[in-house]
Amino acid sequence: MAGKDYYNILGVNKSATTQEIKQAYRKLARKYHPDVNPGDKTAEAKFKEINEAQEVLSDPEKRKKYDKYGDQWQYADQFEQAQQQAQQSAGWRPSGGKAYTATDFGNFGDLGDIFENLYRGYGDSTRTAQRPARPKAVQHTIEVTLEEAYHGAKRVFQLQVQEACPECGGTGSTGRFRARPCATCAGFGAVVKPKRIEVKIPQGVNDGSKIRLAGEGSTGMDGAKGDLYLMVKMVPHPTFDRKGDNLHTEVAIPLLTAILGGEVEVPTLRGRGALTIPPETQNGNTFRLRGKGMPKLGKSTYGDLYVKVRVKLPTKLSEQEKKLYEQLRTLRPNY
Repeated sequence: MAGKDYYNILGVNKSATTQEIKQAYRKLARKYHPDVNPGDKTAEAKFKEINEAQEVLSDPEKRKKYDKYGDQWQYADQFEQAQQQAQQSAGWRPSGGKAYTATDFGNFGDLGDIFENLYRGYGDSTRTAQRPARPKAVQHTIEVTLEEAYHGAKRVFQLQVQEACPECGGTGSTGRFRARPCATCAGFGAVVKPKRIEVKIPQGVNDGSKIRLAGEGSTGMDGAKGDLYLMVKMVPHPTFDRKGDNLHTEVAIPLLTAILGGEVEVPTLRGRGALTIPPETQNGNTFRLRGKGMPKLGKSTYGDLYVKVRVKLPTKLSEQEKKLYEQLRTLRPNY
């Protein structure tokens, strides 16, 4: 199996259960999260890598395909359907030169065009005109951290894309021997190759956001380039809960600050901020900091940050402190 070894990345065996995979992921995610390793590019790259591995191995169907096809697991269904239908096509005999019986490749979508053109050529010297295959659009899930969605980022990654076979030009056969399958593509007319992609992640993207990269998908037999669609999946954040363009978080405040008022520090995605606490603030009160949330996609405005306060009670009181609280109790017996 070529490419990244997701099992090795998470430090688990191939026989690991889904629960063991999740436990391994949580442990590594805590260790390499950008908040724990600010400015550490190595830790950031490792964090993205373990998220990629977890996304595939925690999904039983994706894991099954990955175990069989490795880096090409995303194309497993297309390859298996094409192989199955080719085998069921009565009359197709690439080694004997007999013309094939017509087969409907429409169910394969854009990839079906390649196979339709491929089998149309076998043993049929009278058909010289072939309809060029439409280039195949590629969809790929990309995990994005909250910091990347806030500031915007550039990401470089590698994925597998389909291209017309360079040896046979997408015909699936070799030279004048129309019935002999191409050795490079095994007669399918297409190969899957790794492709390095650099993408700019815009500010404000969220779960389900789609980033279109024109011409970065698969290549059709006529040389036309398909598009690449990146589907954004947000990585959970340990401090903030995102709801649309707004962020929610909690901060602990001292008891005396809640009673008498004061100022406390609160986390924001641009560093520490200040929050003014009015006197007699109750435990669980929520305050809004305008414009401290997420940037709105395609706009210059920001959402808000909602801060829920949690009153922190003092511990390990001195004798003098206990006496003061006893005095307070006499003044406010129901407090």
